[in-house]
Amino acid sequence: MMPGSTRARATKPEPLTHQNGGTMNGTQFEGRRRVVIEGITPQVDGGRFPAKRTLGDQVRVEADIFTDGHDAIGAVLLARREGSSDWTEIPMHPLVNDRWTAAFRVGEMGRYGFKVQGWVDPFETWRRDLLKRIQAESDALVDYLIGADLVTKAAARASGADATWLHERASVLRAGKDAKKLRTHATDPMLHELIQRYPDKSVATESDQELSVVVDPVRARFSSWYEFFPRSTAQEPGKHGTFADCEKRLAYIAEMGFNVVYLPPIHPIGHTFRKGRNNVQEAQPGDCGSPWAIGSEEGGHKEIHHELGTIRDFQRFVAKARQLDMDVALDVAFQASPDHPYVREHPSWFRKRPDGTIQYAENPPKKYQDIYPFDFETEDWRGMWEEMKGVFLYWIGMGVTIFRVDNPHTKAFPFWEWVIAEIKRDHPEVFFLAEAFTRPKIMYRLAKIGFGQSYTYFPWRNGKEEIAAYLTELAQTPVREFFRPNQWTNTPDILTEFLQMGGRPAFVIRLLLAATLGANYGIYGPAFELLENRPIRHGSEEYLNSEKYEIRHWDLNRPESLRQLIAQVNEIRNSNPALQSDWSLKFHQTDNDQLLSYSKESEDRSNLILAVVNLDPHYTQAGHVTLPLDDLQIPHDRAYEAEDLLTGERYLWHGPRNYVELNPARISGHILKIHRRLKVETDFEYYL
Repeated sequence: MMPGSTRARATKPEPLTHQNGGTMNGTQFEGRRRVVIEGITPQVDGGRFPAKRTLGDQVRVEADIFTDGHDAIGAVLLARREGSSDWTEIPMHPLVNDRWTAAFRVGEMGRYGFKVQGWVDPFETWRRDLLKRIQAESDALVDYLIGADLVTKAAARASGADATWLHERASVLRAGKDAKKLRTHATDPMLHELIQRYPDKSVATESDQELSVVVDPVRARFSSWYEFFPRSTAQEPGKHGTFADCEKRLAYIAEMGFNVVYLPPIHPIGHTFRKGRNNVQEAQPGDCGSPWAIGSEEGGHKEIHHELGTIRDFQRFVAKARQLDMDVALDVAFQASPDHPYVREHPSWFRKRPDGTIQYAENPPKKYQDIYPFDFETEDWRGMWEEMKGVFLYWIGMGVTIFRVDNPHTKAFPFWEWVIAEIKRDHPEVFFLAEAFTRPKIMYRLAKIGFGQSYTYFPWRNGKEEIAAYLTELAQTPVREFFRPNQWTNTPDILTEFLQMGGRPAFVIRLLLAATLGANYGIYGPAFELLENRPIRHGSEEYLNSEKYEIRHWDLNRPESLRQLIAQVNEIRNSNPALQSDWSLKFHQTDNDQLLSYSKESEDRSNLILAVVNLDPHYTQAGHVTLPLDDLQIPHDRAYEAEDLLTGERYLWHGPRNYVELNPARISGHILKIHRRLKVETDFEYYL
């Protein structure tokens, strides 16, 4: 070597990797796989979590699929039920800019998996180019010989009569001399259709991972919840209600059109540090305590408060609800009163303070001395998890399929991911509502790991812009793939300032918004329909004389009750598919900030509902609503009818801009059914 020169050092080259896994030196690598597959939807966090659908829903899958050069490509969606080895192939179709799509409907609850497959299609490339040559009259015999070879290869992949027919057609293309006949045979739609059945996928690209969709019951997508305290159902004031009294209450709830009845905890209530009325620290003799202080000498999470009745009484209540087409949702609060058997039998499940006492629950400055939280860092976490799973399984055995979970964000995420997956594996009909009014990312994480519905910030969204921005986020962004909102007007913990200050119109406004913005919504009654709006003190959202701490007696026949309006609104929801899902929600322009306008449309576009709500509970508001006629498929050149489903009035509207005036003393909103004449086209459906 010459002075100063260096010798190139031999290094082992890094193996080339491929989308389908493997390396160039491995057996899986295939350098002829030229199709690229990217950007598959739906997927949540790169496939870490399943997307959500409900029974009978359409799962529409999209992906970016392309290749180098100008060759035509083919693509299919592969889908299957979890546990099945058989894949259903669904042809994908191009949309725009290399975006492809296909869809299937889910016919069973549980999990489904799907992948995308794409390949270069020589026959489609040949046919496309031949049509161009024929158009330019530049086709030659050699073009048909090329086609004959491709048809022969397809015949080898086919069988039976199809193979025979393709071999015959290849011979015709190979031996033909008459240009006109060759063109006719080569462009025969039957030839094209048959070859599409037998594509050459020997070097097809398949997406890297199997993505998943979890399918819940329809109630997870469309539900109207009614919450009430069983102990406040007795006919006689001051008397403790029973499940027999609750049975009698069901007809009242069913007449209002609700389909989910939600009960706060029904278990024995502790005595130690029991809270008194209006949440005072010292209970007085006869005070019944908070149902969320679960557990006493009578038992814990698998027992019923003795004054409510027996487990058989509860089962009769559940059966009666089902006769009325309602499901019972049960509150599960994983916490214990100091008297809970768990405290004695499993002391390691609770966190000890330096003085040896158990740490009670706190959310400073609030203190909950009557509640001990579980310690999810206990050494016996496995035993605790299994016991908590057993709580759900016990009540499932009693006929409960919906659980409202109290404060799940204060329990470990790994526990929820495990327990929900465990339960839904054997009971796919069960779903869980997360009561977690906390930071968005935490709420979203709970939804990703399995909660089928979630409370939202809706109670505190009152202005036009903030309502539109928040609901658009939930309905029109990727969040919707995993987060199902349940919009509540009020809860035993939430009496908003708007309801406190706005009188009857405020309740009407929040009802109309919750029930039409959300396919899932709920009210805490009878407090809501009876316009209960007295806070314990100014600036608080706690009710005065809250049912959380005492038995209340409600006169359900008070003349000011909203029960008739609620029944009417729920009937509108039940009769209009547009209001039974959230994804079509669109907000529309108004020239008055106190008027909120939005629409929803059914999947087949046959049902269009337009809502206009006056957000001001005190004054009449008027203005113009501007609709995107093309998007809504409303004709520009003729009038269309807007039928108010609340009042029965009908309006003949013209063009995109129409006048609305709403007086809260009469009614605070329109729920308008827009009548249009549409030709509804349905695609071939793939059911799995």
